Order: sequence, then C-alpha cells, then structure tokens
Amino acid sequence: MRCALGPSPPRGFRDRGQAWRRSHRNWTSSPGASIRSGGRFDIDRKRARIELIERESVQPGFWEDQKRAQTLSKEKSDLELHLAQYERERQRLEDAVALYELAEEANDEATRQEARGAVAEALQGAQRLELSKMLSGPQDHLNAIVEINAGAGGTESQDWAQMLFRMYTRYCERKGWEVELGDFQPGEEAGIKNASFIARGDHAYGWLKAEVGVHRLVRISPFDGNARRHTSFASVYVYPEVDEDIEIDLNPADVRIDTFRASGAGGQKVNKTDSAIRMTHVPTGIVVSMQNERSQHKNRDMAWKVLKSRLYELELRKQQAEREKIEASKADISFGSQIRNYVLAPYRMVKDVRTGVESGNPDAVLDGELDSFISAYLLGVRRKDRPGSSEMEAP
Repeated sequence: MRCALGPSPPRGFRDRGQAWRRSHRNWTSSPGASIRSGGRFDIDRKRARIELIERESVQPGFWEDQKRAQTLSKEKSDLELHLAQYERERQRLEDAVALYELAEEANDEATRQEARGAVAEALQGAQRLELSKMLSGPQDHLNAIVEINAGAGGTESQDWAQMLFRMYTRYCERKGWEVELGDFQPGEEAGIKNASFIARGDHAYGWLKAEVGVHRLVRISPFDGNARRHTSFASVYVYPEVDEDIEIDLNPADVRIDTFRASGAGGQKVNKTDSAIRMTHVPTGIVVSMQNERSQHKNRDMAWKVLKSRLYELELRKQQAEREKIEASKADISFGSQIRNYVLAPYRMVKDVRTGVESGNPDAVLDGELDSFISAYLLGVRRKDRPGSSEMEAP
C-alpha cells in the first residue's frame, strides 16, 4: 500500500539510496504529499495557527470570554498533538533512511534486512498520519449516532440486523468507546426490526461514517428446516451527535409527540405505562422513537437529543452538498445496493464492494474487527472496476 509521505515502499534497497535520500528530505506539506487522498498535512499552516493563538492568549482580556478561550486552548492543544505525531513519524523515516545508508556503505545484508523492517514501520506511520488527516473534518471529532434497520425478509433480515448491532457495539468496545443504547425494536421471532445507539469516543463519527449503507449477508439459514441458503439485507445510518455548544433552532410547535407502550418479550417484562416516545418533526418528516428506558422522561430526553442531531446532520448536508452525502447512501435495502458482502456459505469471506478489501475470517469481522475496511475507505481506496468509480484501485 503506497503512503502519502515519500515514495512507494521499495521492493529492494540495492541501488535505491539516492532516491530515498531525495525523497525524505522533502517530507513536508507539498502538492505531492498525499498520493492517495490528495490531501495535505498543512504543517506550516498548523504552526502558524499555534503562533497566532499563543499571541492572542497573552492579550489582556483573553479569559474574559471563557467559552472562546477554552475553545482556542483546545484547538492549540490538538494542533500541537498533530505536530508532535508528524515529527515523530518524520524522525522514524529519517532513522530508517540513515540505517539503509549505513547498510549500503558497509555492504551488510543483515543491516539491510533491519532497514527494510524500519522502512515498513515508517510507512505504517505515514498511513497513521494520513488517517489523521482524513479524520480532520468539522464533524469527525463528534460522537456518533448509529441506526440499524432490517430489510425485507422478516426473521432472516431481523436476525442479520441484530448481528450487525453486535458487530458495531463490539467494534466500539475494541476502540474503548462508550456505548449508550437508544431505541431497540425486537423482531417477532428473533433479531431486531431496528435499533440505535450512541458511540462516545475519540472521532467516533469520523470512523463510523464509513459504514453508512446496505450490508448483505449470505448464509445457510438457521430458521430454515431444509437448510437452504438465504440472502439478507440490513441498512446502517450514522449521524454526528450534536455538540452541546452547537445551537439548533428547533421550534417545539413543529414537533408532534406521541406516547405508547414499549414492546417487550411479554409476561413481567411488559411495560404497563405509556413510557415510549415517538417524535415527528413535521416540516422535514423525520421520526425518532425511543422506548429503551422505563422512564418516559428519559426516553423523551434521548429522543430530543437524537432529533436535534438528525436535524443538524440534515442542515450540514444542505450547506455542504459537495461533501460526502449520507442521504445518497440510503439506497433501497436490496440486492445491488450493498456496500459490503458477508458470505458464510458456500465459502467464507467478507468483501467491501467499494474498496475491494476482503477478509477470509468473517467470524473476526462480525466480532468487531473492522479497522482494515474502515481505514481503506477513509484513505480513499476505491475499486477500479466498480461501476461509476473514477478512482484508482490501491495496488
């Protein structure tokens, strides 16, 4: 996989010293700095911004506006963190090149092998920097609201939706994020009709936005007495959770609120009060339901939060039509619209339709090992042969 800093990893080091010496000296923000995504690291701009904030912070009255002062201080801290990461990875490449030059001068094959390993680590660091760049969008740092909906197909699709629900909550756990359950509509026999949760953690929305779309499962159905192969679909939508500092102009008169009894497994679990909440934003038609909590007040608070986030996300799409449009990914939950295939029979493989990234271990993927799929998508990897794709496939 080519990186954004310097040339592609060499197949061998012999007779390549001059090329590496030329490349690593200019490892900065330049028009060619990002091979895959076209982005830049903007090191000079970051340094200039830090200096500007430092000058402003020593001015009289800077702390009179506490909210603004805290925002600028956090921005400065984040920029310094990014610069430190850049310098760390840059030094790693410098050391790798120096080791290679030493190996060439001494004509030492053992040192060449060590240099190959050092360069591989440097290239991994370059990819980490590129990912950091790809997660620098204005909403990427926010928490994420994840919604999962079963497609047509009854119990089969509902069971698949629950498998996806577990996959994403396990992914969040692996990341060390907090998961707060939102709505949860169980299926009639098994699985879920739909569910939502909030993932709270470092750049949760920036990572999970790559999962928006339709997911397709092929397997021998556990619900079919004849053990036939079935295909199931479920959709995943992801929205940024509204930051408390962002004001959303939401007129209560535009929201219709209905209460109903939460569904459950029956018996003592049946909720005998109208604690579930359904909110409909009349101007846009957005509907949010919450029934996870037994308290109507808690369900109402959660529904308001999700509704505000949905409206915020809707406004972002209107203002930034040139950016990735979440609504464009909301295709029919059916064949041909999926972003990823999970095949458990007759063979076992998970393959991303967009990037071509695949895994022969679907059990691990369904247990939350999604970084290889998400990272490739965020880095801009696209299948060359995908219909409608104009981007180059990763080598």
